[in-house]
Amino acid sequence: MKPRRAEDLRGLSEDELPKVLLDAQETLMNMQFQHALGELENPDYLRTMRRDIARIKTVMSQKSQNNNKA
Repeated sequence: MKPRRAEDLRGLSEDELPKVLLDAQETLMNMQFQHALGELENPDYLRTMRRDIARIKTVMSQKSQNNNKA
């Protein structure tokens, strides 16, 4: 699983970002469950997903700040 790029996320609309965030959070939760059961093949994906979620939240914050300035 490759990490999402901030450039790609900035190309998404403000309506799409919350959906992407929700999907990433659900994926992380499922991966954590698999990790607890010992079924996750690569635990490094957990770190990647946490960082993706942070990246999505950062882009959402930046977009909302830009809209408040305008």
